[in-house]
Amino acid sequence: MMNRFEQKMIEFIASQQLKAEHLVLAQSCHSVKEAAIAVNGSEDQFVKNICMIDNEGRLIVAIVHGEDRASTSRVGKALGIDRPRLAEEAEVLERTGYPAGGVPSFGYDALFLIDPKVTEMEFIYTGGGSPNSLVRIEVEEMLNVNAGKILRIRK
Repeated sequence: MMNRFEQKMIEFIASQQLKAEHLVLAQSCHSVKEAAIAVNGSEDQFVKNICMIDNEGRLIVAIVHGEDRASTSRVGKALGIDRPRLAEEAEVLERTGYPAGGVPSFGYDALFLIDPKVTEMEFIYTGGGSPNSLVRIEVEEMLNVNAGKILRIRK
């Protein structure tokens, strides 16, 4: 049965008429490795959405390749601000509307930063609203919907 977070993501995709596919899986997709196995894909097709908060309380989402890690110092330098801190799980849910482990790359108010390595792919899998769901979307479509800035933010 679909949960309210998955339902919210499906409604967002429909309301924006996104060319995206929402997948609800029987197993957890909390890690990139688990998610790749679940969709019979490879780990390099996935992105991670790392939620950070700057000194002014602004939510910044660093979108990096599934095998990479986001660098808070690179994010700070790229934006010309003090180094942001990682958001806590409760803040992730409160600010994105989705639980950690299911956060999508779009669909809520944030400053989205996309590592250039992500843009080399045709499509990606991103969080689908819950730890058991994913969204498959073309990178071009994701960039259009989240109005993200492409900046080198990986470690």
